[in-house]
Amino acid sequence: MLPIRDHNPSEARPYVTLTLIGVNVLVYVWGLATLQTDLQINRFYFNYALIPVLLSEGQNAAALVTSIFLHGGFMHLAGNMLFLWIFGDNLEEEMGHLPFLAFYLACGIGASLAQVLGDPTSQVPMVGASGAIAGVMGGYLLLFPKARVDIFIFLVIFFRILPIPAWIMLGLWFGLQILGGLSVDTSAGGVAYWAHAGGFVLGLALTVPVWLRRGARDYWRRNDGHPPHPEAQYRRSSVPVVRR
Repeated sequence: MLPIRDHNPSEARPYVTLTLIGVNVLVYVWGLATLQTDLQINRFYFNYALIPVLLSEGQNAAALVTSIFLHGGFMHLAGNMLFLWIFGDNLEEEMGHLPFLAFYLACGIGASLAQVLGDPTSQVPMVGASGAIAGVMGGYLLLFPKARVDIFIFLVIFFRILPIPAWIMLGLWFGLQILGGLSVDTSAGGVAYWAHAGGFVLGLALTVPVWLRRGARDYWRRNDGHPPHPEAQYRRSSVPVVRR
C-alpha cells in the first residue's frame, strides 16, 4: 500500500518542502560521487549518522540534525521524498514557511531521540528523513483527517489505485510502526520503527496550536474533516491488463 498523491491542493508554493527535497537529493548524489571506498563510507556515517551509543555518552549531538539528511539507498530516499511531497505542502501552507522548517527539524530530532530511548546502547547508525516526515504526517492527520489520499495497492497480481480518507491510511501506517517497534530487535538494524512512531506523535502534538487557532473541533465541523477548499479531481486511473 503506497500513497501516490492526495486530493488536497496547496494554494501557495511550498518553498521549504521543495528545498528539503532538493537538499536530500543533493546530499545523496554527492555521497554517490565522492564516497568510493568502504573506509570513506564508514568514516562518513560515523561522523554524520546518529549512533545511539555515542549520543548516550554525550558525543556527536550534531548528528541529531545531520542524520535527517542522509539515506541508505535510492529506494529509501525515493520513498521518503514521495511522502514529504504528498503531505508537506499542505502543512507548510497552514504553518508558514519558517515555522514549518522549525517544525520539520524538531520532529526529526524528536524522532531520533525516540529511537535512541528504545535502545540507547545500539551501535547501529541511523539515517533518514522518515522521522521528520512522520511528524508531517501526524500534523496532516490532525488538520485534514478526511482528505482523500490515492494509494497504490499491489498484491502480487492485483493492482488498484484507491482513494481513501487520510485517517485510515495514516492510522494504519502508525499502527504498523507500533507493531514493528514491539516485534523487531532494534540492535539488528533495519527500519527505525520507534523513530517513525515518535516523530508521528510529536508532529501531531506540535500541530495542536495550529488546529486550535483554526477553531479546533469547529474547524472539523465546518469542513467535515476535509480541507477547507475544493478537492483536486483526477481522472480515473487504470492499470493495463495483459491477458494470457
